[in-house]
Amino acid sequence: MYKNLVIVESPTKAKTVSKMLGSDYKVVASIGHIRDLPKSKMGIDIDNNFEPEYINVRGKASKIKELKELYKNSKNVYLATDPDREGEAISWHIAYLLGLDVNEKNRIEFHEITKKSIKESIKNSRKIDMNLVNSQQARRVLDRLVGYKLSPILWKKIKSGLSAGRVQSATLKIICERQEEIDNFVPEEFWKIEGIHNVQNIEFKSLYYGEYKNKKVVKRDIKTEKEALEVVEKTDKDNFIVEDVKKVKKERKPQPPFTTSTLQQEAGRKLGFSSSMTMSIAQQLYEGINVGKEGSVGLISYMRTDSTRISSEIVAEAIEYIIENYGKNYATRGNEYNLKKKNSQGAHEGVRPSSIFRSPEKIKSYLTANQYRLYKLIWERTVASQMKAESYESTQIVLNSNNCIYKLNGRYTLFDGFSKIYTSSDIKDEPLPKLEVKDVIDAEKIEKSQHFTKPVANFTEASLVKKLEENGIGRPSTYASIINSLTSRFYILIENKKIIPTELGKNVNKFLVSNFETIINEKFTMEMEEKLDEIAENKKDWKKVISDFYAVFETFLKKSEGDSDDYKIKDEVLDEKCPQCGKNLVVKKAKFGKFIGCSGFPDCNYIKKEVKDTGVKCPKCGGRIIEKISKKRKVFYGCENYPECDYAIWDKPIADKNCEKCGKFLVEVKNRFKHALKCSDENCDFEIDLKKKK
Repeated sequence: MYKNLVIVESPTKAKTVSKMLGSDYKVVASIGHIRDLPKSKMGIDIDNNFEPEYINVRGKASKIKELKELYKNSKNVYLATDPDREGEAISWHIAYLLGLDVNEKNRIEFHEITKKSIKESIKNSRKIDMNLVNSQQARRVLDRLVGYKLSPILWKKIKSGLSAGRVQSATLKIICERQEEIDNFVPEEFWKIEGIHNVQNIEFKSLYYGEYKNKKVVKRDIKTEKEALEVVEKTDKDNFIVEDVKKVKKERKPQPPFTTSTLQQEAGRKLGFSSSMTMSIAQQLYEGINVGKEGSVGLISYMRTDSTRISSEIVAEAIEYIIENYGKNYATRGNEYNLKKKNSQGAHEGVRPSSIFRSPEKIKSYLTANQYRLYKLIWERTVASQMKAESYESTQIVLNSNNCIYKLNGRYTLFDGFSKIYTSSDIKDEPLPKLEVKDVIDAEKIEKSQHFTKPVANFTEASLVKKLEENGIGRPSTYASIINSLTSRFYILIENKKIIPTELGKNVNKFLVSNFETIINEKFTMEMEEKLDEIAENKKDWKKVISDFYAVFETFLKKSEGDSDDYKIKDEVLDEKCPQCGKNLVVKKAKFGKFIGCSGFPDCNYIKKEVKDTGVKCPKCGGRIIEKISKKRKVFYGCENYPECDYAIWDKPIADKNCEKCGKFLVEVKNRFKHALKCSDENCDFEIDLKKKK
């Protein structure tokens, strides 16, 4: 018999927690949800006040039996699922299956997997928070209602096998609006005129700004080459008079510790990680890594958070580390950061290391390359948040050449402060010569250059996450899954980090905007997130929120049924003929992927043999990489979603084996000179020589 049973979600987390609690505790993993809505039907009793019809998750019977047996043989049970709404709901479902009273103090919550935090959580065990559970139930029911009610309409109006989610549809709308703005953009010509100078052995450029009119400098935009030539001819390159020199001392403060959103943005910008990759690696760091003598330990705090606060203990560690390694003049007395949002959960902290003294270099040998890179990013950001501001001098010099006004800006760092170890920008010093008013300098030459205005950029994963957060769409735990969902449904592609809606995605969005704009617009989606927060705070009844939503949603459902079929997507016609009837073959899309069949269906039911799936996902869109035959009858490997996705390679992709350096899939290179496994990324040099192994 065990004195204490502790239930967590994952085996890795179980292993780490078990090591810290010792032999008086049996720690076991539920391996995610063990009770959920059914997959085979909607599972919401609309007529019974939207009551969810939960069932035991298929394949979890043995796990449920194991948990029940362990519970019977334990004196105490602690539910140690993740410290968020999803984790609270998992604990509630486990409590239901074990027959626990939700009013008993069985729930423990810790935000980092360290011995101290786990022991503290056991001392402060609490009841299951039904407000958090109900908020999660409301989200789950909302999403299930939208998914199950919208999907059949999309099948009928656009293409069979399609589906739509509540938050995903709002996100798709944002992406499509951005693409439409880019597509409709008309570039405008403009010209830059620059003076190229070399004074006091310092090379710098001045930029034409405008001219004097009525004793005032008026900015002038140069639209044509003719106007540019006029300015160049008017400028006397041998006579630039210094009219004004402004020097201002400024400070740049460190940024706060990471939230989920800012971590995904910065990891995308600095490390090139996708949102899902960032969260996957962060989960590994949180759940525990074996770091030698310490054994398995959680290296960072819980990674799903919208708070920037960090504990006083971590602040003290950071200050001590800064003083020891950089000096007292770099350390603050402790920078405090407010919560990111009004609805941030107070107990949560920002994403930070579990110990500042566990520096990246100390544990580098125990981490994979990507684990190290992400941990280093989190560690440096946290330490920098407790350092003094960077101070610098900003200089602006105004030059006058024959009434043509030129300006130049410079920057000089006075004290590097936090930027000694971390900066999120590429700001560099721009030295200028020491000039005073009435000084005269010359220019080596005056250059004119043609430019065109550019449209707003496509979203990247990082900028999309920022947009979603700014607009209150989704929660920290959902950002990565939203993007994954749109990619897997083939509503968007990610090419060179740019998010681009596919024709299918545009069609789905067009239909949804036409029929459901009210419930997928940003304002409505944001307000729904606020209502879910209010449920968590016990300010709203969750079933009333569902009922109010469904009353509006049902009205739009009925209206959409009579809409036209203008959104239908036709099958892709191939040059290949059907061997049975001679008609063209077409690429059809079904629920579980694409297949090739006869355009004469239902009169001819020919289906081409199943494609050879390599088991590897396309790095561009997430589709399957399949074996194909070129026009010259050579085997190559390409994305099943061609022509909307053009990813293709000659070397055979290898499933279930990833690059040890960057984590991307491997390919097999086999010819008379070489037989090896190498990374599919051309920029990575990882390779395994199979000839030597033999």
